[in-house]
Amino acid sequence: MMGDRLVILAGGISSRMKQPQNDLNKIDRRLVNEADMRSKSMIGVGNNYRPFLDYLLYNAREAGYGDIVIVIGEKDFSTEEYYGNKDRDNQFHGMKISYATQTIPAGRTKPLGTADALLQALRYKIDWRGKKFTVCNSDNLYSVKALKQLSDTPYENACIEYDRSALEFPQERIEGFSVTKKDEENFLFNIIEKPSPQEIKRVKTKNGKIGVSMNLFRLGYDMIFPYLEKVPVDNKRGEKELPIAVRMMINDHTQSMYTYWFSEHVPDLTYKNDISIVQKYLENGYGNNIFK
Repeated sequence: MMGDRLVILAGGISSRMKQPQNDLNKIDRRLVNEADMRSKSMIGVGNNYRPFLDYLLYNAREAGYGDIVIVIGEKDFSTEEYYGNKDRDNQFHGMKISYATQTIPAGRTKPLGTADALLQALRYKIDWRGKKFTVCNSDNLYSVKALKQLSDTPYENACIEYDRSALEFPQERIEGFSVTKKDEENFLFNIIEKPSPQEIKRVKTKNGKIGVSMNLFRLGYDMIFPYLEKVPVDNKRGEKELPIAVRMMINDHTQSMYTYWFSEHVPDLTYKNDISIVQKYLENGYGNNIFK
């Protein structure tokens, strides 16, 4: 059996990672160079310079996924060089890895965003029609438990709602994360991007908890596809965002996305200063114990 279906979004240009930052003297110069040249997920933050993406794929395999589509940028060659240069079904530790390329439209300096990235993946994997799949970022390390929860869900659409207080990031960074709002039966009815302090207060649960989205969704191909096609470009970011497409879908289909509450940290590789933090997390949590 090939295993469950997973899309990993790695088509961005990693503009935040490439920004100059202070206090980089303690970071391996090789990794600083990779951060400036590669996709974030291909930075060798692991043991013996193993790329970050290996750890996400390891967790995915442990959670039962085997049919993997990585959305890559048109100028990203490092991913294919590492995982195989065939368009589809590259063999990697029991998984089959395929690629969908997200191009940069004429007149733009970067791709059209995460909704467009997923659209390219689904246009490529038409054999997934009528089926469910999971989609996630390439620069977050989601746990085996979270990935398996979505693989096992009986619902056509579901997401992981993370307890904001369990995330181990600076407060100002956490406050920029999208917040979630669900009904009394745990169905999502809103995702608020860049929430204001007032909006954050309104989404608190009865016990004072705040849920955030880390772009980890289980989706039915046939239900989400039309919303990926028609989602507008966000006025502020200038991109087509996956959370907006999801919000459009759940507005039209009431109680169509179930939420699972998770209280755990999700390592993130967005800025150069994240490199040493992620290195320590991987060393303590995995050591040499993946893909033996």
